[in-house]
Amino acid sequence: MTLQLDTDRFVATMEEQAAIGATPDDGLHRLALTDADKEIRDWFVDQLTDLNLTVRIDEFGNIFGRRQGTNPDANPVLIGSHLDSQPNGGIYDGQLGVVTALEFLRTLEDEGIETRRPIEIVNWTNEEGSRFQPAMQGSGVWAGAHALEAEYQKTDRAGTAVREELERIGYLGESPAEPTEPYDSYLELHIEQGPRLERAGANVGIVTGIVGFTWGEVTFTGEADHSGPTPMDHRRDALVAAADFITAVRRLPGTLGEATVGTVGAVDVSPNSINVIPNEVTVTWDVRDGDDAVVEQAAQRARQEAAAAATREGVEYEVSDRMRAPSISFADRTVSAVTAAADEMADCRAIELESGAGHDATHLTSVCDTGMVFAVSEDGKSHSPAEYTSWDDCCQAATVFANAALQLATE
Repeated sequence: MTLQLDTDRFVATMEEQAAIGATPDDGLHRLALTDADKEIRDWFVDQLTDLNLTVRIDEFGNIFGRRQGTNPDANPVLIGSHLDSQPNGGIYDGQLGVVTALEFLRTLEDEGIETRRPIEIVNWTNEEGSRFQPAMQGSGVWAGAHALEAEYQKTDRAGTAVREELERIGYLGESPAEPTEPYDSYLELHIEQGPRLERAGANVGIVTGIVGFTWGEVTFTGEADHSGPTPMDHRRDALVAAADFITAVRRLPGTLGEATVGTVGAVDVSPNSINVIPNEVTVTWDVRDGDDAVVEQAAQRARQEAAAAATREGVEYEVSDRMRAPSISFADRTVSAVTAAADEMADCRAIELESGAGHDATHLTSVCDTGMVFAVSEDGKSHSPAEYTSWDDCCQAATVFANAALQLATE
């Protein structure tokens, strides 16, 4: 039997959550631990209460709702995602994953279906990492990747600390921010945030893992001087070296692998004046690939390109790593559960792919077997009001997710 969701209720719930923090251009502005986040958290708790779930809030504000299984000794299945958004982001992102998990539990109630394993739905705190860094903060604390007290002290640009905001909005819970029992599996639905499904003519992504990445930065130090009287052959321009490096990072993926991507996303120029030759420029790099050897090669190449750019312009440079993350492969049984669910649907066109972005599932792999389902992102757009997934595509991916989750919960 293929579990069928109530699509009208599903769409209505998506629209209901999207109204909290809505922007005039149909986007979403719901940063972690703001008043809008408090409002959506209150809404989420109300939904869990209406389902008679056992609700608990942990020390980092992660919200869980538990539906008991027929075997009280069975390890639970965890499902969900996040409700916070990027600044002026889209309404799908992680929100689709939470609503899908919620609708799955509602459908179990409608059909009177009992599962052997308990099922827990979760909303993770601060997945986006926009207001407070790092991203995937709540799941990282819960899974043991980050220390609770250290993350409490993280501040936003105004100097407000995470713990202070958790207290202010009433979501500094008492439950330990850690697994207090073994978990069987974790399943998360998310929009792809890229164009590969659409390009392949597929409507569901069976996610096999998450790519690795290297983040770093390089500071070029030259000499500030007047832009008028200073001859070109007398200049030590830090921005010219930085521009050279930026171009190198843009071209780097083409020399490494077909799936490699590279980005310079931040540039800090000093003194940043129209008639002064820049004396100091800091730029970042972000290179990703599913092959860890390629990622390591990318980090080495980035350093080499920085040295070459500095030499050509006659400036000094300093390189530092900011973060390195290995690629992650999801468990065969969770990937198989998603594949089996997709195969049962006659109109489902599913392909396997890796995620090019990090998700809460990243941290959950250290706790239990983990898997993900992707929904189509039209034109590959995300983190903006232009983010769009048709309701048909949302429901298609949600149905695959629900049947995979049911399989895991009844094993």
